[in-house]
Amino acid sequence: MINVLAGGGSLLTMPVLIFLGLPATMANGTNRVAILLQNIVAVQGFRHRGKLPLKLALIGTVPAAVGSVLGARLALDMDDATFERILAGVMLMVVIIMIVDPVKRWHFDPADLTPRRTVVLVALFFGIGLYGGFIQAGVGFIMITGLLAFGLDLVRINAIKVFVVMVFTVFALLTFARAGQVNWALGMTLAAGNMTGGWIGSQLAVSKGHNWLRKAVLVVAVAFALKLLWR
Repeated sequence: MINVLAGGGSLLTMPVLIFLGLPATMANGTNRVAILLQNIVAVQGFRHRGKLPLKLALIGTVPAAVGSVLGARLALDMDDATFERILAGVMLMVVIIMIVDPVKRWHFDPADLTPRRTVVLVALFFGIGLYGGFIQAGVGFIMITGLLAFGLDLVRINAIKVFVVMVFTVFALLTFARAGQVNWALGMTLAAGNMTGGWIGSQLAVSKGHNWLRKAVLVVAVAFALKLLWR
């Protein structure tokens, strides 16, 4: 529900999986099961409404997929204590992005996708895939911030986001699964909650709820980050 109304759901699910007793690397892999299934549902929704700019999405898909495999391998090679500290730091950085809220502050006019812009877009998605494969949490905010510079509206940005995340999550999940770092029972349970919450969130069109939920995510994310650092 948070992912639909405010974003940043993995800022909460990743630490919760760790606090429930999963090693950090396995929590990282397990979280991908829910992310994948939730984005499959979201992509179908955008396609049904004709809001998915498939050409732009496909340009970013391949570099993001390559980056996600490299990022996942990097996470697998890291010890759990180091990963927890990095996760805590990333969570605090994403909280700052949420507070700054570039969606409201930045605006760029639409522009043609020239060869130079295409190269920049490919590089951007490779970096996003690398980050997403490594840690996932907050990747949506980073992607939205990056795509704003291309003059896209938020509807198309979100459609591209869920498509690219869906695809690169397949590769990241396979990388974690091959290393035996996915708890499928917890992953499917989390996925059931994500999909149910996503459906409920799509029905809640009350703007007041959006703002309240965003503040709640900020508070809980900071608390979880501090707890991870304390550990």
